Amino acid sequence: MTTGYRMIARQHGGPDVIEREDFTVPAPGIGEIVIETEAVGLNFIDTYYRKGLYPDPLPISLGSESVGRIIALGDGIADFAIGDRIGTTSAGGAYATHRLLKADKAMRIPEGIAPEIAAAVMLKGLTACYLAEDTFPATAGHIALVHSAAGGVGSLLVPWLLDKGVTVIAHSGSPQKAAGVPGEHSLSCDFNDLPEKVREITSGAMCHVVYDGVGASSWNASIASLRRRGLMVTYGNASGPVAPLPPLDLMRAGSLYLTRPTLADYVATPEELAVSAKKLFDRIANGVLSPRIGQTFRLEDAAEAHRALEARATTGSTVLVP
Repeated sequence: MTTGYRMIARQHGGPDVIEREDFTVPAPGIGEIVIETEAVGLNFIDTYYRKGLYPDPLPISLGSESVGRIIALGDGIADFAIGDRIGTTSAGGAYATHRLLKADKAMRIPEGIAPEIAAAVMLKGLTACYLAEDTFPATAGHIALVHSAAGGVGSLLVPWLLDKGVTVIAHSGSPQKAAGVPGEHSLSCDFNDLPEKVREITSGAMCHVVYDGVGASSWNASIASLRRRGLMVTYGNASGPVAPLPPLDLMRAGSLYLTRPTLADYVATPEELAVSAKKLFDRIANGVLSPRIGQTFRLEDAAEAHRALEARATTGSTVLVP
């Protein structure tokens, strides 16, 4: 009988609610696999569940993104074998030494990609994929504003868009972070000054699309940076959720479009997951993306990692290791 531990939250609140719980690793059922975790990716969505912004029954089994080796297989699985390295972004249970999951939610990790890199890139990389390829099929000639350009998603989305020939205006939280962002236009100005900077860079044309994972703090700047009939993509709430919006505000700002996407709707089937994963791993193999792990924490120190993430004290991706 295999035992392990996981990091859970028995109540909603700050990082201090995260605690360790020992558990017995369950046997897999039909269509299920058990992995021994090698690395876990830390994401802002983890803090949303911890705080109760996203509903989830208590106690919360934290985390969505993890990589590990298969140690047990249930019946009805033909695509994987014991010892295969797989990754998943399936919600719940990633902050654990072992994980039971549905095989149809798993993706094979290509040879040559380390488990820490895979854990650092899967959720953020698949998010960058749907943002750049599907939510707004960006092409050469488009102008895009990317917030938190030095962060987990932003550090992948910016080079992804640049590779497609998109003019990217990147915005980061500090000059130090902005200095590490590729491209011609990397800013760290106050949000109040951002629309005018965008106007100068674009000679008044403004942006076709804004990718905003910050939320409340950046909302007004994002709306003011769009051209007529531009698309506002709000995909995260790092500074808190955006206040309720009267639809007339979109009309007054130039007949804008607004979408609030989430990854689950873009990889809802095994086929969609496989296609998106291939796009992601191909770009890593081709050197378009160079995932950077900015910091690593022990799994038991998950609360400390959450504090650093929410304080915007991280760069690139953060990984937890058992």
